[in-house]
Amino acid sequence: MSRAMVLAASVRVVGRMLVPALAVLAVSCGSGEAVDPLVVGAQQPAQSRVLAEIYAQALARTGTAVRVEPGLGDRREVLDALAAGTVTVAPDHNGALLADLNAGADAETVEVVTEELNGSLPQDTVTSDPADGTDFEPRVLVTTATAEQRGFGSVGDLVKQCSGLTAGTAAVPGLLDLPAVAARISGCEFTAIQQFADPAELRHALVDGRIQVAVLGGPVEFLPGGTDGLTVLADSGDAIRAQNPVAVLRKGVLDERQAEKLNYVAGELTTGELAALVLRVRDEGADPADLARSWLDAHGL
Repeated sequence: MSRAMVLAASVRVVGRMLVPALAVLAVSCGSGEAVDPLVVGAQQPAQSRVLAEIYAQALARTGTAVRVEPGLGDRREVLDALAAGTVTVAPDHNGALLADLNAGADAETVEVVTEELNGSLPQDTVTSDPADGTDFEPRVLVTTATAEQRGFGSVGDLVKQCSGLTAGTAAVPGLLDLPAVAARISGCEFTAIQQFADPAELRHALVDGRIQVAVLGGPVEFLPGGTDGLTVLADSGDAIRAQNPVAVLRKGVLDERQAEKLNYVAGELTTGELAALVLRVRDEGADPADLARSWLDAHGL
C-alpha cells in the first residue's frame, strides 16, 4: 500500500473517532448541566407563605430555577438553613428579626432598624431593601371618646400620659412572630398591660372600658369589626419600632439582576395590598402561589 493510501486511511479512522466526540460536545454545550434551583423558605404563618411565593416567582421571572420550601420553624431554624445553604431567601420583618438577634437594640425608624439589623445578622447573611411602603408595625388605638377627652392625636401624645392607663395587647394570627420587645412603645410605662388571645377580644375590652389603650400587633386591616368608634394614633416613627418586610438572603448567591428584582418587589409592596393577600390566605384558604402571580402581573414585575 502506498504512503498516500495509508495517510488517507488514517484520516478516515481519525474522522470516525472525532464525529462521536464532537457530537457529545455539541450535546453537552447545547443542553447544559442541570442547575439546582434557588430555595425560598417559608414559615407557617400566612404572611410568610405569601411573601415567599412573591419572592420566588419574582426570581423565576429572571429566568432562575426556583422552588419554595414551606413549613420552616422559627427564625433560628430559618437562619440555620440560610447558613447551611439549604435555603437562599426567606421573608421576615426587619424590626422583629432585629429583636430576636439583638434584644438590646433600641432602633425605631426604618433606616436605623435596617442598618442595625444588617450589623446583627450572621456574616453569611444580608437583606434586600426593606419594603418601606409596607408598614406592619403595631397599631395603637383608643376609643374616640378617650382621644377627645385626653387630647390624643398621636402616639407622642399618649406617651405623655401613659402612667395611670391600662393597656391591652394582642398578636395577629397569620403574621410573622412579633417579639414583645419589638412591640413596645418607647418612653411609655403603663400602669398595667393585659394580654388578649386575639384581636377580637382586644377590641371588645377597649370598647367595654376594661382597658384604655389597645396595642394591636399589626395593621388595623386585621382588627375584626373595623375602627368605628375608635381612633388609631399616628406614630411619627420614633415611638414604635418599624416592621417592614425584607428578604433575608444567603450572601453571595444572588446575582445583580436577581437582587435587583427583589428590591423592585420591595418598592411595590404596600400595607393594604399585603394585608389583603394575607387575609385571603388566612381566612379563605386562597393559594399563595396564585395570589403572588396575580400581584406580580398587576405590578408589571
